Amino acid sequence: MFKLAHNGNVLLDVNKHPPPSATFVIEAIEMSKFCDCKIDYDAINAFFKDKSTEPVLIVATKYDAKLEVVISDDKMMATGELTVAQGGDLLSLDDAKKQLVKAGIVRGYKQAYLEQLLQKQFTAKAGEVVQGILAQGRLPSDGLATKLVTKVRTLKDHLKTPKLKEDGSVDMRDFGKMASVEPGAVLIRQQPATPGKEGFTVLGDILPAKPGDNKQLVAGEGTEISKLNPLELVSTISGVPIEITNGMRVDDIFTIPDVNVKSGHIDFEGSVIVTRNIEPGMKVTAKGDITIFGTVESGELTAGGNITVKQGVIGHQKSDDKSLSCKLICEGDIHVSHSQYCYLEAANIFIERQTSHCIMKARHALKVGQPDLPKGKIFGGEILDATTLIAGEIGNESGAKMVINLASSGGDITAETDECFKELAKTEQQLDSLQPALEKADLLKDPERKNELISKIGATQLHLCQQAEQYERQLSSLENNLHELLTNTHLIVNTVLHSGVEIHIFDKVLKTNRNYPPCTIKLMNNKVEVEFKTS
Repeated sequence: MFKLAHNGNVLLDVNKHPPPSATFVIEAIEMSKFCDCKIDYDAINAFFKDKSTEPVLIVATKYDAKLEVVISDDKMMATGELTVAQGGDLLSLDDAKKQLVKAGIVRGYKQAYLEQLLQKQFTAKAGEVVQGILAQGRLPSDGLATKLVTKVRTLKDHLKTPKLKEDGSVDMRDFGKMASVEPGAVLIRQQPATPGKEGFTVLGDILPAKPGDNKQLVAGEGTEISKLNPLELVSTISGVPIEITNGMRVDDIFTIPDVNVKSGHIDFEGSVIVTRNIEPGMKVTAKGDITIFGTVESGELTAGGNITVKQGVIGHQKSDDKSLSCKLICEGDIHVSHSQYCYLEAANIFIERQTSHCIMKARHALKVGQPDLPKGKIFGGEILDATTLIAGEIGNESGAKMVINLASSGGDITAETDECFKELAKTEQQLDSLQPALEKADLLKDPERKNELISKIGATQLHLCQQAEQYERQLSSLENNLHELLTNTHLIVNTVLHSGVEIHIFDKVLKTNRNYPPCTIKLMNNKVEVEFKTS
């Protein structure tokens, strides 16, 4: 009934197939294979209205899909307007690309954009115009300025951030750990200025970017530019980092006039010098030494090195738990002028004049008085541990009780010895239990299985024997350590030892019930003995 001409027109031979009405023709087209073609309603209606005598009527036209590329005024976007085919061919990907080239699109194009647009041909109605992005330009991104990223907490940061308590309130004395660093620590890492990223239009025009401002990293005293990475500033000494313009310096010793509410607690990786005093309730913690030129009153000092207080350390006994308000603890030695109501713990404790009502623990020596001939006074309080105790006067005239514990660390040695004996006994028991297993394995008839079991048991026996030998060596070492400790432990009194003093050397005790003149007290023949000095 209908015929397609070469020019895409759909023809109806009205002489051969005279249609009864326009409606009939339209319905016939819609039911034919030319249903997707563009129906020429005007021509059909005119044919019946004007009683045309033309033998052939053009009832529809076939159109292929077509793409029009539209470029925005600023040339930053290209969109496609795709007219869906009407009875004609779909637009292929290759033909669509040709349209983009023809439009001059050279940058910002993504094939995915085009594929998404062409996909709409399968869902849109014939002749419908659908749109989609085909290419997008890019605006220029200006470069970033040099950024100096601080990798450590500086003194300035420290003083800005008081520590939060568990209840959410702020402790204005405690600013947390003092900003401090070790040699080689990265202080600042430089992020270089960037040149920026140029932009472009979809037609390929370049949009230049502005480069970021550049800064040079400045190495202050105690720092250097890293030899491994020129973008890093590193510390050359232990100390506190201080900000300077475009860089940092490191002070190896932190010096402060007073430690008080205004300064906050001090927590520093290096050494600390306080040129005046430490006020009540304040704390100083240092990985190195702590040196105080004034006094410490009810403060707490903790050092990885030595603690030196040129004047006195004074505390009091707290009313709630009877503990002492002043504490000095260090890995090295403590040197103070005098002490009262303090807890002192160190490798060695040296007190120039006297100590009263203090609790002291020394891993080695405790001396009260001048170095050549210590004649300082110890009265009240308790000595928890020491190997050597030298003083002028111990106790007081009233005969009030005072306890001195020497070689207390021997208790730790004996506890370790007991544990070692237990482990040795357990190992020997395991060795004994392997013998029946070895005998049982020897009775197996399967040679391969027999050899396998004997080999495993033998390996276990060897391991346990080596373990037993290790425990025996450890026991021998502990025994020697205890013997050396007890042999070297002694107390020297250069003036007077008062009554009421209870002296413990390891597990032996001597209680003085009278005053003793200058003497030496040590452990002999498993007893605490007193040797008097001869003039």
